[in-house]
Amino acid sequence: MANYLHNLRKRRRQRPAEPLRPAGDQRVAVIGLGRFGSSLANELMRRGWDVLGIDTDARLVQRYSDSLTHAAVADSTDPEVLNQLGVHEFSSAVVGIGSDIEASILVSSNLLEAGVPNIWAKAISRQHGKILERLGVHHVVLPEHEMGERVAHLVTGRMLDFIEFDDDYALVKTVAPRVATGQTLGQSRVRSAYGITVVGIKRPGEDFTYATADTVVEEGDIIVVTGKTGAVETFTELP
Repeated sequence: MANYLHNLRKRRRQRPAEPLRPAGDQRVAVIGLGRFGSSLANELMRRGWDVLGIDTDARLVQRYSDSLTHAAVADSTDPEVLNQLGVHEFSSAVVGIGSDIEASILVSSNLLEAGVPNIWAKAISRQHGKILERLGVHHVVLPEHEMGERVAHLVTGRMLDFIEFDDDYALVKTVAPRVATGQTLGQSRVRSAYGITVVGIKRPGEDFTYATADTVVEEGDIIVVTGKTGAVETFTELP
């Protein structure tokens, strides 16, 4: 495997530069139409993207053929098949294959060889994810693992929503703790005291709005907080 990854990266460096794609190209190929891939494909369609859905299972392709721009029954582990489908002309591709790690790696390799500029791939384990990263995949996601961490934060604390980024940085929606209420954010000094920043606020019956140093937080307000994950967790656990 190590030699294979090394040779692949070497071939990619030796390839001539890919032609530039049109700015604003909103075409994406989603390979693997299981629960993850189909959900993603449908959401991209809702957002106005052109989606090519590919799977080896004819039943899945038939199920989503009416809701996607294009759908094809094909074996994406064969680079010639991807070439015939024109996947190399797409600005983005998503590998939604999870259960078959070998197929996931082969398809990702084919997309990299084809020069697709933005490749996302689903991994089912950290080891699988590391292999995809070493391969050169631009974005690796572990949906089950990430969702498990997110739900754990919601279950064990006062958080109403939780998003963590790769660099130990989190964005959280939570009920304002007492230390932040009854005064302006500037007066409460939560930023210097707890290492977090309140960026948004929502009062009962109102919409979210931006928060400033002059914003007064009241009991029962919902706030959006950003900062290092540990600092955000500590802040949201305050009474």
